[in-house]
Amino acid sequence: MGITDMIAGFIQEALDDAGGVLEMQRGDLAQRFGCVPSQINYVMSTRFSPEHGYIVESRRGGGGYIRITRVHVDRQTLMMHVINSIGSEIDPASARAILSNLVQSEAIPAQTGKLLVSLLSDTALRSVPKDQRSVLRADLLKQALIHLV
Repeated sequence: MGITDMIAGFIQEALDDAGGVLEMQRGDLAQRFGCVPSQINYVMSTRFSPEHGYIVESRRGGGGYIRITRVHVDRQTLMMHVINSIGSEIDPASARAILSNLVQSEAIPAQTGKLLVSLLSDTALRSVPKDQRSVLRADLLKQALIHLV
């Protein structure tokens, strides 16, 4: 088990014990796991995102903290949040991560996620000039998700 999994597991357990709202010091957590604070930021952004059902508030500085709140949103709200969070461009890895999160949260079926990952790949878009693929990929992903709402 990697350090990211250990940190995420610790936070998840602490969240469960705290009843769904947890406040902690980033520095204390980094010290506990012997890592840099940016590793904690990575865990927050990849494991405790709105797509995963969490709201993360952060205040930096000496008295800084991280507050994680577990929220339960309906499928439509989740999908609209994801659609609105996609910028004007997206790379294949980010599209794959978004679709993986949607599959994990059961917002879309696994087959649909796999199909969309394939359709948004550089291989599928090879006839499009490289400098235009990220823009087209973002537009396609948004439209596909809008259709699935």
